[in-house]
Amino acid sequence: MKQENRKDEIIHTATKLFKKKGYSAVTMRDIAKSMGIKAASLYNHINSKQEILTNIIISLAEEFTDEMNNILKSDLNSIDKLKEIISLHVKITSENTNGMASLNNDWMHLEEKLDYYLSLRHKYEEDFREIINEGISKKEISNSNSEIMLFSMLSTLRSLYLWTPNQKDINELANSLSDVLINGVKI
Repeated sequence: MKQENRKDEIIHTATKLFKKKGYSAVTMRDIAKSMGIKAASLYNHINSKQEILTNIIISLAEEFTDEMNNILKSDLNSIDKLKEIISLHVKITSENTNGMASLNNDWMHLEEKLDYYLSLRHKYEEDFREIINEGISKKEISNSNSEIMLFSMLSTLRSLYLWTPNQKDINELANSLSDVLINGVKI
């Protein structure tokens, strides 16, 4: 495991505080205090709280977008692509629960990179929609309302950060989620 440099440590600390208190309620002084250093010392490694938020959100959004692109290009059928998307969310969320809280709750506070983030989010959702619609057209997925399917799946996956830390086996979680989200609860 690579050793955290000071900038990474600042981002890591801020991410925890953002999850706990929300981006708007956290100050650079709070971050410094949590690290046991003076606020002025933070500025040797980072320019602003906005830079921290941008780093957290954009890196996660780019990771999701890149992986979605790989899933979309794969030769898997639509059901297996959906399973891969679910596994992707479980993996990223389990590795960065605090960052996922910022991605979901604080993205609207992005300033210079807001348009870029929204373009990544839109692309991700369009790719997800394309997989669902492809599955419907190939009769791999029931011919239901694809928007409701997309909304239901994304709502669940985006809120994983709320309880993923309590899950011990992420593979089991991904499989169980896939079963419920794809097959439903009907016997």
